[in-house]
Amino acid sequence: MNHKVAFSFADGKTLFFPVQANEILLDAALRNGINIPLDCREGVCGTCQGRCESGDYSQDYVDEEALSSQDLQQRKMLTCQTRVKSDAAFYFDFASSLCNASGPAQLSGRVTEVSQVSASTAILHLDLGTAGQPLDFLPGQYARLLIPGTGSKRSYSFANRPGAHNQLQFLIRLLPDGLMSNYIRERCQVGDEIGLEAPLGAFYLRHIARPLILVAGGTGLSALLGMLDEIAERRCEQPVHLYYGVRDAADLCESARIEAYAERIPGFRYTTVVSEPAPGWGGKCGYIAEHFDASELRDTAVDMYVCGPPPMVESIKSWLQSQALDKVHLYYEKFTESNV
Repeated sequence: MNHKVAFSFADGKTLFFPVQANEILLDAALRNGINIPLDCREGVCGTCQGRCESGDYSQDYVDEEALSSQDLQQRKMLTCQTRVKSDAAFYFDFASSLCNASGPAQLSGRVTEVSQVSASTAILHLDLGTAGQPLDFLPGQYARLLIPGTGSKRSYSFANRPGAHNQLQFLIRLLPDGLMSNYIRERCQVGDEIGLEAPLGAFYLRHIARPLILVAGGTGLSALLGMLDEIAERRCEQPVHLYYGVRDAADLCESARIEAYAERIPGFRYTTVVSEPAPGWGGKCGYIAEHFDASELRDTAVDMYVCGPPPMVESIKSWLQSQALDKVHLYYEKFTESNV
């Protein structure tokens, strides 16, 4: 039985390949053209080390000089000694160029639907077709889309998990005069062809072993929807709390979809926060960090995923530091919207 493995690198690139039953991970990588740096191949030098982010694995031998007991607890591994027992994802803290590996795929999809889902947001649906292989990506990653009629590309997070039918979704903020925004508003038609480069990004859902806090700012929700689709599919038993912040209540979108996760994810909670509410808004106001429970986070180890504009991400990082919440493991993605 083959397993599907993802290697993600510090430059944001991810490579996927099959691993045969009981095959050494390094051998499978080399066989698929991924030349992980190596030296001894005996579990001693530590040159080929990475970290398992998701999945089950075993290691034949690891010298204590290569990986300490603490390293092993953190799921660090040596590819020359690792055998995967399930589909798995591994992270390497160096650029993919060191492996002489090819970059993300250059693809083309056709628009199947585009609709405005809030005052400032549209959702774009693309069909990559079923003639080729399903597009592999990790929930939370993004693609660079070529705007039809221009030579410009814009980056958008996948708003769904990968699937065999290659149906993709992207949340897109509608700016007053942006290239993609104008295309969506004025010219986008079902059947339009859009080129894309994918997958990209080092922000993605890791192995779930602790409660999760997901924090979205604006269309940063897109990446977290992809994660929530995956969490629901995995039948995760850890509690999940989504915080979704926008400037105005009219910017909120995909509320029905979010509420439906409660039926598929036990212990799912959902909190919306509006920073500049209009009169009549009866929900939570201000900044998201103001609504975290510091005492709960101090007592419970959690993984926190944050995706949104840089000021929001920085404010959450600063709040966590000010509260000395050492049990919170933070993953984040900052995005800057183009003004053109």
